[in-house]
Amino acid sequence: MLRKVFLVEDETVIREGLRDRIPWDQFGYRFVGEAADGEMALPLIRKTKPDVLITDIKMPFMDGLSLSKIVSKEFPRMKIIIISGYDDFEYARQAIEVGVDQYLLKPVTRMKLKNVLLELKDKIEQDQEQEDYRTQFQNEIQEYEQFSRRRFMEKILEGELSVKEIYDEAERQSIEITAAGYNLLFLYLQEKNEDKMAGFLRKQDEVLHYFLRYPQYLLFRWNVNSYGVLVKGELSQLPDLTDNCVEYVKRTCEGEEQMDWYVAVGKPVERLSLLSQCYQSVNHYFAYRFMVPGLHVLTEDTLESYVNSQGENRLAAVDSSQLNPEIIKDFLTKGSSSEIQEFVQGYLGGMSKALESRMFRDYVVLHIRFTTIMYLESIGVEKECYTERIEGKYQDTSIKASQVAGYCVDILQSAIDIRDEKNESQGNSAMRKVLDYIDENYYKETISLNEVADAVNMSANYLSAIFSQNMQKTFVEYITCKRVDRAKKLLRETDKSSGEIAQEVGYKDPHYFSYVFKKKSGCSPREYRSKGTA
Repeated sequence: MLRKVFLVEDETVIREGLRDRIPWDQFGYRFVGEAADGEMALPLIRKTKPDVLITDIKMPFMDGLSLSKIVSKEFPRMKIIIISGYDDFEYARQAIEVGVDQYLLKPVTRMKLKNVLLELKDKIEQDQEQEDYRTQFQNEIQEYEQFSRRRFMEKILEGELSVKEIYDEAERQSIEITAAGYNLLFLYLQEKNEDKMAGFLRKQDEVLHYFLRYPQYLLFRWNVNSYGVLVKGELSQLPDLTDNCVEYVKRTCEGEEQMDWYVAVGKPVERLSLLSQCYQSVNHYFAYRFMVPGLHVLTEDTLESYVNSQGENRLAAVDSSQLNPEIIKDFLTKGSSSEIQEFVQGYLGGMSKALESRMFRDYVVLHIRFTTIMYLESIGVEKECYTERIEGKYQDTSIKASQVAGYCVDILQSAIDIRDEKNESQGNSAMRKVLDYIDENYYKETISLNEVADAVNMSANYLSAIFSQNMQKTFVEYITCKRVDRAKKLLRETDKSSGEIAQEVGYKDPHYFSYVFKKKSGCSPREYRSKGTA
């Protein structure tokens, strides 16, 4: 690949001589432009973006030092060669200060320029290689940053951090969180059919990348199928910022047969310390996705008609569809402990007067009890496992109207605890298979999250979520640690070269292996081996 070079020289004879007599392509360059002074050169440099700038130091209108100062600020990776007829230490010192790479005295011979150009070409390629490694490494640790962000946001929303702790952690994670106002969205995305998983993942990526494009949105994962979005900005901007992303989600997801989707919107707050209140409102609306599955945008306004329709407290006004067992089963399948209170509040909404009827109250209690037991049996929970915890609660089903909500919360909490314990047991077994597979294959360059997920019959999305939760590391970080640990052992116990070890632990590129090793260990493989044998 030919690198681009631009020449600035006010003496026409010298400029044309360098332009025409230097075999640029033989030195690995392409001549892309010339100018007689810095003022004329600057717009051309901005247009052509050369890799190397060659400029005289003394020129009319704008001299080489002034030009170099501007260029090094705008294009920090551009290499600069100053040519000068003055063997003056002060000029050389100033050139170093503005970031010039080489200082050549006139006359500039072909051999002298060749050596400098070849040296700079090697440096450009090394810098590019390091930049590529940085990019690759950053991409690999991006998942970890998302996991850290999730834990950070959980602590904020649950009120576990002081304002100072929030700002300190935000600075540590390089998250810009300062704003005049905040709002919170919860987004639920779930595939309907595993056969159409590829289509679902494309749509999911399309939705999530929208929030990554704008600094006003801070995206974080909430659980396997749910994401949070912190909306931040001026208070006057929050309604538009919120509406824009809701409309985008609606436009992108509406009519998609391969996915279930919901977006819930909280109430804006002015302080970080009030985000826990915003969380309470959005969590409350989010729970209504189980009661009103046809309503995909869940806000105070969109739920108003549903809540008002539940305002009739007479027994005759109770909608029988509200007691559909599928609503309870759906919540037990997809809901979480943190949503139980909100779900029960919405589920029993508008029934307070009707629950004064003992007959109706007993029916509701038995309905919830039997539906819960049927759900647990449907997921393979043995009767002995739930009898004491479910049937042991409220042996007398004739409870007071004021006790119904508490009863529902207790029954659902017990069922979700049992569900989660079963999933954890299965998850531990699945994680053991995952870790065993990684132990046997981490040295393969091609190992990936998708490959491991296929090997243990699990979706990649689910594996990514539970891996981070269980291991407190992402999949890629775990693989990297395994490889570096193995490399350290080989460096200590064998005479194999760094390149051979790189291949053995899964890195095709030995330079990238050295880059990763140094990032994780604080020293190069060579330095590590020297310390071990010292």
